[in-house]
Amino acid sequence: MENLPSQQQNTPKQNNPSDEIDLGQLFKLIGKGFNRIFIGLLRFFLYIKKNIFILIGLGVLGILAGYGLKQISSAKMKTEVIVRPNIESKDYLYDVVAEIEANIKAKNKAFFEPLDIEIEALKGFEITVVSLGDKKSKLEDELKYLELLRGLDVSGAVSDVVRNEILSRNSLNHKITFSYKDNALGYESAKKLMEYINSNPYFNELIEVYLDNAENRIQENKALIKQLDELITQYSSNLAAEENRKSESRIVLENEEQLDIRELFDLKNELIQDIELKNLELKTRENAIKVINFGQPQEVKKPFFEDILVAVPLILVGGFFAWSFLKYLDRAARAL
Repeated sequence: MENLPSQQQNTPKQNNPSDEIDLGQLFKLIGKGFNRIFIGLLRFFLYIKKNIFILIGLGVLGILAGYGLKQISSAKMKTEVIVRPNIESKDYLYDVVAEIEANIKAKNKAFFEPLDIEIEALKGFEITVVSLGDKKSKLEDELKYLELLRGLDVSGAVSDVVRNEILSRNSLNHKITFSYKDNALGYESAKKLMEYINSNPYFNELIEVYLDNAENRIQENKALIKQLDELITQYSSNLAAEENRKSESRIVLENEEQLDIRELFDLKNELIQDIELKNLELKTRENAIKVINFGQPQEVKKPFFEDILVAVPLILVGGFFAWSFLKYLDRAARAL
């Protein structure tokens, strides 16, 4: 009796059949699943084989119908205009485009008559604007660098040059797209709408101020350059007249103030660079919205599945499949 517990302990445990996985049954289930898929593919093949002539006929009919519709319908055209907003007029650009689009949808004659645009010319007309890039983070970093330069007491002329260069390289271009059906009327309407976009009185006044300031800056720089040339010429004459005098590249003015001749050349170069920058500014800031490229009319290229030659056959064939599926559901419902 005392040995009974030890014998019970040495008896091996029997595994519960429910804890084991019958791999044979698992493979049978997987095989049944593949058989069902294969049978489904065979049924679909038989369905296609049975209705192949109907499907081919619908496809050919759809292509012929799409071709006919394409012949009687005019292709949509578009004109793309690449622009660059000046003097912080980007928000104005998006607002005025939204205003034009709203008036097109409302067919507002009072808005378009002063622009010499007929409402009939705006059938199917659309206007959109998108940005062509995102340099916001880069611009912020470079403006921080500019602030650092100002903190180092860099001259105002150099700071202006750096600032304009940064803004010029980081100004985002935008694309205005005019879509229309009538080629001639649509293109002319696009030109007139661009003129309207650039007719804002507030920005036009700012542009005039910028241009006047740039022209005045150019004239003042030229006058300073002339004075510097006279000083450099005087220095050269004094240097030639006083051969026995040791010169340390310095000129003595009437008020006995000494000036390094190298500073004169450096200042002259800075003024020349500033003149070049202002001349460029006169060209790039002619309007609030600078037109970089006004494209010619071009046909709108539709995606493959939006092409009428593809869409009509797909609709017909898809309709046939839907009708066949409804018939199958009807038979299954009756069988119940």
